[in-house]
Amino acid sequence: MEYMTESTNCSPGHILCCECGVLISPNPANVCVACLRSKVDISQGIPKQVSISFCKQCQRYFQPPGTWIQCALESRELLALCLKKLKAPLTKVRLVDAGFVWTEPHSKRLKVKLTIQKEVMNGAILQQVFVVDYVIQSQMCGDCHRVEAKDFWKAVVQVRQKTLHKKTFYYLEQLILKYGMHQNTLRVKEIHDGLDFYYSSKQHAQKMVEFLQFTVPCRYKASQRLISQDIHSNTYNYKSTFSVEIVPICKDNVVCLSPKLAQSLGNMNQICVCIRVTNAIHLIDPNTLQVADIDGSTFWSHPFNSLCHPKQLEEFIVMECSIVRNVKRSAGAGMISKKHTLGEVWVQKTSEMNTDKQYFCRTHLGHLLNPGDLVLGFDLANCNLNDDHVNKMNSDRVPDVVLIKKNYDRTKRQRRRNWKLKELARDRENMDTDNERQYEDFLEDLEEDEVIRKNVNIYRDSTIPVESDTDDEGAPRISLAEMLEDLHISQDATGEEGASMMT
Repeated sequence: MEYMTESTNCSPGHILCCECGVLISPNPANVCVACLRSKVDISQGIPKQVSISFCKQCQRYFQPPGTWIQCALESRELLALCLKKLKAPLTKVRLVDAGFVWTEPHSKRLKVKLTIQKEVMNGAILQQVFVVDYVIQSQMCGDCHRVEAKDFWKAVVQVRQKTLHKKTFYYLEQLILKYGMHQNTLRVKEIHDGLDFYYSSKQHAQKMVEFLQFTVPCRYKASQRLISQDIHSNTYNYKSTFSVEIVPICKDNVVCLSPKLAQSLGNMNQICVCIRVTNAIHLIDPNTLQVADIDGSTFWSHPFNSLCHPKQLEEFIVMECSIVRNVKRSAGAGMISKKHTLGEVWVQKTSEMNTDKQYFCRTHLGHLLNPGDLVLGFDLANCNLNDDHVNKMNSDRVPDVVLIKKNYDRTKRQRRRNWKLKELARDRENMDTDNERQYEDFLEDLEEDEVIRKNVNIYRDSTIPVESDTDDEGAPRISLAEMLEDLHISQDATGEEGASMMT
């Protein structure tokens, strides 16, 4: 007897759809997929068109309730932002997949393809794919709105200096540009005796005040004014003001120290010359070459003023100059400058060349002066000095003339200057000829003082040819190694394929 072996491969049974009669595999709903989709729409309740706010100024998207975030096109961050707009409707379904559908970058449309699943009749799971269209709407964020308004600010830093010359402000401007401290400002306004920096937050203003304290000798006062308040949420809206006062001393000023301060600085003479102002006041004694640094706190404890303003500078001609080799130093004397040479000179005013009146003085410019050179200085003998410390001094200890710097031909220096500086974008009042003259003085100081040049970004001017470091008169110049190339975004540094992309 033979047994018949039955095949173990059993095919599943099929049923007819109860709606359309199509042969289908059994499922809990006993309905085909086409009929199930026609009866049930699992994407119902999910909006097919959503709007997204976008700020064109800062290129950021708005994320509710009050955050603006930076997102690139078709990035994960932007996809997460789009899905958060559908967070409530998506809680009723299961999100399987999500991805961007390519659109034109300038079409102001974003398309996201979603794949969702949901349990429908009798436990059947239905999957559906659809596209949600996001419309990008332009809306200015709060930060950009404050920038455009210009008058809407939360904090202001008022920088003031009670001097007739703006050398310190020109130097401070270059420091601000070098370290990028102007990036958070809403507006920079220039007035006759200082600058005003407006900020959208108090923290940015405090950061600016800290920067000023590290770069120039100054002191500040802070105040705030109540604008509005909400008694229910206990919130207050203030406007803060920081008043920063820079010491009223500039480069090339002649000052008279108090006897107590002069003694504490190493028994130096009271009549000194300010050679530079950085984070401290750098003084030199023209009689002994003794130098001293005075910080802001020391200055405000023992204040002193400038004896003469820059408009009182007079031109002298050197008649005779000799170098002083051996200098007698008193007990407890301070440090001596190695960059200067002590000299004894006879000078005569160029306006008094028809007379034989000459002046004798000691100067710290002995390494620069020769007979016949022109030099700028202050005539203290024929000047009315209104200073308490000078009036109490013995007249024998007050020099007749204090020489400040050697005078070169300004026209030649301007013509051969092959470098330039960047300026801070600000709302300025009328710029008269006096401001232009002061700016030229600052440029000449940069050429003469390498210590100040180290803190300033100097850019090469390609319109002027490169020459030697010194001209025929020996006027100092800035070397090419100290200059930076002034690159613009519209230029390509490689000069190759990138240049055509920028046009």
